[in-house]
Amino acid sequence: MGFAHSSRRMAVSRALLALLVLAGCGGSDGGGGSAGAGPPIVALRLLGAAAIPTGTLFEGVEFGGISGLDRAADGSYWALSDDRGGDGRVPRFYNLSIDYEASGNVSVQINRQTAMLREDGSAFPAATRTVDPEAIRVAAGGQLYWASEGNWDAAAARRFQPFVRQMTTQGAFVREFAIPAIYHYVDNRTQGARNNKVFESLAVAPDGTVYVANEDALIEDGPSASLQAGSVVRVTALDPGTGQARAQYAYELPKIPVDGKPDAAFGPDNGLSDMLAAGPRQFIAVERAFAFGVGNTIRLVWTEINDTTTDVSRIASLVEAKYTPMSRRLLLEMPLHYQGVKLDNIEAITWGKTLPNGNRTLVLASDNNFTATQTNQFIVLEVLAN
Repeated sequence: MGFAHSSRRMAVSRALLALLVLAGCGGSDGGGGSAGAGPPIVALRLLGAAAIPTGTLFEGVEFGGISGLDRAADGSYWALSDDRGGDGRVPRFYNLSIDYEASGNVSVQINRQTAMLREDGSAFPAATRTVDPEAIRVAAGGQLYWASEGNWDAAAARRFQPFVRQMTTQGAFVREFAIPAIYHYVDNRTQGARNNKVFESLAVAPDGTVYVANEDALIEDGPSASLQAGSVVRVTALDPGTGQARAQYAYELPKIPVDGKPDAAFGPDNGLSDMLAAGPRQFIAVERAFAFGVGNTIRLVWTEINDTTTDVSRIASLVEAKYTPMSRRLLLEMPLHYQGVKLDNIEAITWGKTLPNGNRTLVLASDNNFTATQTNQFIVLEVLAN
């Protein structure tokens, strides 16, 4: 059982899309969640988009909440739902087929759904919140890494810390990485992680290093992004062999680009929603902003850890600290409506297949929040290179 939806190719001029020439960007259309050396990116061109409507059932369970996406070695895609439990649905992930042509027709089919399992082999509960799955990547050998934001609660017994774990493609627990304690929930006021603002990004470099990052600033690192100022998040490099943290770097988020309506139920935000490895210490970052009653704006950003980037793992607070952050160069700005596509809540990015003309592709996916006014959106971009 599956669902396919297509949209026509969006014609865009190279002049509108040629934003920045970047050296050293690499990529692969294979699995493994990482990319090797390749030609520089000149521009990104929208090929097309597809959507699976909110409310679509697969094997009797509502499909949605796609917050992580990565292409497997066989060309299929692993997609992680951020369904936390508590609404009668077990936290789970999917295998998808995403097909598209240079002409822009995009189709998506659901192949399989699988529950993530706890250490004892049981599924996470459907009736209570224990995890908040947000990111997934293919590990060396074909197993999967996944990240959870955990669950903040003032009661310690109902509080579950963020984590990065490895599992089999059948969902079985393999191991958990040692996450720096600075990411833990403490009191949601004076220190530690902010509620629902922790691990959204997960990347695997060509050497196997796993990178994880929080969505918005930790409390001790300053305020969240606002309309007046940006914020800073921490990107932590995890050793795939030892499971320990190697180093930590600062990534600076810009201020929120668009305000919500005057009667908005809550204020606008901006966060780092995913990172994709594009080289040894090079990434494409997804910055996702939302304004209530207005919509989403998406930025794709080229960012690097270089020899001058500061390891901030020993800096307790980044407020007024002296450090050199990861570099940040804008690749593509996608406003509320981009080339005929109304943007949804984009939270995932992966390398796609290589087109017949030799160009690589990127696939973006959205988290519909299981909300009727949103969709499970998949956007395909062609990478134009020298």
